[in-house]
Amino acid sequence: MTASNETSSRPDGSRRKGEQGAGDEAGQHPDGRRAKGERRRRAIIDATLRVVERDGVPGVSHRNIAREAGIPPASVAYYFDGIDEVLVATLLDSCETLILEMGRLRDEVAGDDARWAPAVAEMLASMVRDHRGRTVAEYELYLLAARRPALRPAARRWIEAASGRVGTGEDADEGAVTALLATIDGLLLQALIADEPPGREYFEPALAYLVRHG
Repeated sequence: MTASNETSSRPDGSRRKGEQGAGDEAGQHPDGRRAKGERRRRAIIDATLRVVERDGVPGVSHRNIAREAGIPPASVAYYFDGIDEVLVATLLDSCETLILEMGRLRDEVAGDDARWAPAVAEMLASMVRDHRGRTVAEYELYLLAARRPALRPAARRWIEAASGRVGTGEDADEGAVTALLATIDGLLLQALIADEPPGREYFEPALAYLVRHG
C-alpha cells in the first residue's frame, strides 16, 4: 500500500497529533477537520468535569463521558488513551483556567497589596458560592493525584505556575508564596464543607495577614 492510500484519520476526519497531510504547510491555520477535532476534545474535557461534578470520579467512564458530551463512546477512546489520560487533560484544563484568573487579578491590582487580598478573597468566595459543584470536582481531581501518579504532574502544574502569579512583588519570598498557596487550598477546602458558602469576609483576613508578613 502506498503512503498516499494510507490513512489514520479520526472518526471526525482530523489527524492524530503530529501527523500532517499532503496539503499541510508550516504556519497554516488548522483546517476544518482539525478544528472539529479540537472541538471534540474540548467537548470531552468539559463533559468529564460535569460527570465528576455530578457523580464523582467513580462515575467517569467512556460511556458516561460520551453520553454527557453527546458523542459516540468510541470517540473518547480515540482521542484519549484511557480514563487516566482524560482525567489528566481535565485537571490540566482546570489548572490553566485558575492560573489565568489569578493572572488577571494580578494585572488588575497592579502590585497594590491593599487591593490584592480583597480581590482574591472575592474570587475564592465566588468559587464556593457560584461555582461550588465545579470547585468540588476540581479538588476531587486534584486530590486524586495522591492515589494516581499519572495525575501528579498535572496537579503540580497548579502549584508551579501559580507560584509566579500570586506573588505580590518582584521580591516575593518563595516560602511566603508557598504558604499563600497552601492557605488558599486550605481555605477553599474548609469553605466547601461549610453548611453555607462563606463570603469574602471569611477569606480576606488570612490572605491579608500573609500579604503583610510575606
